[in-house]
Amino acid sequence: MKISIVGAGRAGTSFSSALSACGHDIQLLHHDELHLISSPDVILLTVPDDFIDVIALQIPQNENQIVAHVAGSRTLSVLGSHPRVASIHPLMALPSGDLGAARLYGATYCVAGDEGIREIASALNGRIITLSDEQRTLYHATAVVAANHLVALMGHVKELAEAAGLSLEDFLPLAEQSLRDVKEVGPQDALTGPASRGDMATIDAHLAALPEAERSTYVALANAAFELAEKRRSQLKA
Repeated sequence: MKISIVGAGRAGTSFSSALSACGHDIQLLHHDELHLISSPDVILLTVPDDFIDVIALQIPQNENQIVAHVAGSRTLSVLGSHPRVASIHPLMALPSGDLGAARLYGATYCVAGDEGIREIASALNGRIITLSDEQRTLYHATAVVAANHLVALMGHVKELAEAAGLSLEDFLPLAEQSLRDVKEVGPQDALTGPASRGDMATIDAHLAALPEAERSTYVALANAAFELAEKRRSQLKA
């Protein structure tokens, strides 16, 4: 398959490397090089989400090619009136370079639109999911929580660790084990700690010891843990 990728950032370079390695004929272009597109089967837009519609409007319509984007929260409407449109969003954080390309192999892909786009996911040995337009924003929000907010949580851990005279690295094995527990038994059964047992005295002591700037984050997460513990208790009573 001949594929022109428009956008040479992290997503664009990752897809370019991965698909080239699979044997596809890849042309990687910057957003201002649209005039260099040479009759591909697929034009894959990996530009920032807010510019997809602008770039799509500049591409001549052709019933023999698919115009697709990789944005998780955008529907096909941003691609305008092209006769064949699609989207393929990898449910994976993509750093630049070879690491991003490696992560695309075997990833989960949310696809929509023209069936031809599935060939890209299949070439990467991907797992395919499909969603309605109404589901896409919540799907993308969930992905943001699972990836970006998890990283932000580790930033919170780093601040607390350093305030205690330790480092983030001291707590990463605990975090990694907790994620493994979630995978094995689910969030409710994996939950431990003072919120899981209603130990307010310990939580109050924590809040008194925490740096003031970190207390609101701790409180928000403790409340979420209380709710998770309550769901577990309710299910046990049922």
